[in-house]
Amino acid sequence: MSSMLTAKPVLVEPIYLVEIQCPENTAGQVYRLLGKKRSQILEEYKVNGTLLYNIKAYVPVNESSGLTEQLREATSGKAFPQCSFHHWANMPGDPFDLTSKAGQVCQQIRRLKHMNDMPRLEDFLDKL
Repeated sequence: MSSMLTAKPVLVEPIYLVEIQCPENTAGQVYRLLGKKRSQILEEYKVNGTLLYNIKAYVPVNESSGLTEQLREATSGKAFPQCSFHHWANMPGDPFDLTSKAGQVCQQIRRLKHMNDMPRLEDFLDKL
């Protein structure tokens, strides 16, 4: 058991590929919202012959809750997102560190399951 606690585990999370089509004058609001969602902008380009922009980004599924509504609110209904699963990625942070995102997720899951706080390595080491 102690080897598991010293193995430096990581959490993995599902990642969406989000494609957003919006008018050029609302792209700033889209970028601001994506910045709050731990997203990674991949590509942006103007659609030829139109005033529309396409923005592609990776967004963790955990952060995507309410994304469509928030985009529509921020852009007065002019942004249209499409989400599809793309890959799995390591969640940043140590699951045993409650100040990290991974630690906060672990703590939330343990609370939902009515479990005690995360075990410490010292609880499992033999005492001499």
